[in-house]
Amino acid sequence: MAASANEAGQTLSRNALIALVIGSMVGSGIFALPAQFGRSTGALGAVIAWSIAGTGMLALAFVFQSLSQRKPGLDAGIYAYAKAGFGDYIGFASAVGYWIGCCLADVACLILIKATLGQFFPVFGDGTTPIAIAAASVLLWSVHLLVLRGIKGAAALNSAATFAKIIPILLFIVVAVVAFDGGLFARNFWGTAQPDFRDVVNQVRSTMLLTVFVFVGIEGASVYSRYASNRADIGIATVTGFLTVLCLLVLVTLLSYGVLPRPELAGLPTPSMAGVMESMVGRWGSVFISMALLIAILGNYLSWSLLAAEILHSAAIQRTMPTFLGSENAHKAPVGALWLTNSVIQAFLIVSWFAEYAFTLALKMTSAMTLIPYFLVAAYGLKLASSGEGYAAGERARTVDGIGATIATLYAAGMIYAGGPKFLLLSAILYAPGTLLFLIARRERKERLFKPVESVLFGALAIAAGAGIYGLAVGAISI
Repeated sequence: MAASANEAGQTLSRNALIALVIGSMVGSGIFALPAQFGRSTGALGAVIAWSIAGTGMLALAFVFQSLSQRKPGLDAGIYAYAKAGFGDYIGFASAVGYWIGCCLADVACLILIKATLGQFFPVFGDGTTPIAIAAASVLLWSVHLLVLRGIKGAAALNSAATFAKIIPILLFIVVAVVAFDGGLFARNFWGTAQPDFRDVVNQVRSTMLLTVFVFVGIEGASVYSRYASNRADIGIATVTGFLTVLCLLVLVTLLSYGVLPRPELAGLPTPSMAGVMESMVGRWGSVFISMALLIAILGNYLSWSLLAAEILHSAAIQRTMPTFLGSENAHKAPVGALWLTNSVIQAFLIVSWFAEYAFTLALKMTSAMTLIPYFLVAAYGLKLASSGEGYAAGERARTVDGIGATIATLYAAGMIYAGGPKFLLLSAILYAPGTLLFLIARRERKERLFKPVESVLFGALAIAAGAGIYGLAVGAISI
């Protein structure tokens, strides 16, 4: 959720930053968890997956906390840390990757809204029918007009949506605790007819990108760091928000295994939380979750739109992006960044028409696009701890931060590996054309287009993008 700035100083309090993190993370993903996990793993695999993801993302949260203290002058940290640590082009790539990830997250929100309506109005189907895409496009540009009238109105709607997304989740957890069947949970434990730990390992791997998606938004306070009334609140908000959301995610996932058999969980339509609720209390439970979800996802959609525009706008102000992306209208809305963001979302919506399991693809591609920026943030934290930059001589925190940054770096690298080459190549297809923005910005500043190392990096990216396009053409990669 993009929290509103106060009218006096346009700054965000600690509570507002915490709400920003929680609201950004709690969105379409959590409402789809029962079926997403049911298709991939049993309860044991889910416990292992959340343990790995929780440890890795907590370490990343601590990295954000540490960097907010060590480098208080760096705003929009998800991109600024990569630029400070590894140069202009890497910083730019981090900004583009995160921005595209936000756009894909918005696509997931739009598909989920229409898929939810599809349970009551069949014309919307799974959210990717022509009617559904047309309706999503109308919503996309209606929100665009709302945001162009000023961030304050959009942020106020987000604040109201926070309650709409948390209350039904808490109600679901309470009802699931009451209805929980320990015997059913035991039958769902291994995810297979016979215990097989090797199969559990494969199950865990298949869920890892899904766990990343539901944590995307952990950087919300960092992205809006320039609005923080107290820079120390950025790290506190990040860790507090993360721990709160982690508890919700684990409870929703594991309790569902005690309500329905795994095959039934796997077969639930999106949003699967509504199906689980219906099995416990009847049709009204599904209607309640579905209607609350529509309001909640609208707020989450607004959040990602604002985060996407903010990262482009901040990068343009710092001269990493073309100047037109730094433009604002009379209402102080980042007009250039919003137009480009929503145009890209519209293009992704059209592509979703041709994609099988478009919602799952949007989830996994969001994860794939944001993992590289996360990896760069963690690596920058590790770099500072290793060099001692920003630390007093003999400061004990340097060792602690170094351990946390190492865990976060290994986790992000492991998740990139777990995603496999398919998502790396698909990501490259999106990263490569984004470089055009970098070239425009360099030409505006009359600077050399690429430094030698940057030329090598772009060459590798272009080759990967070419391989991805070839894979799509011959059917080796599917969307």
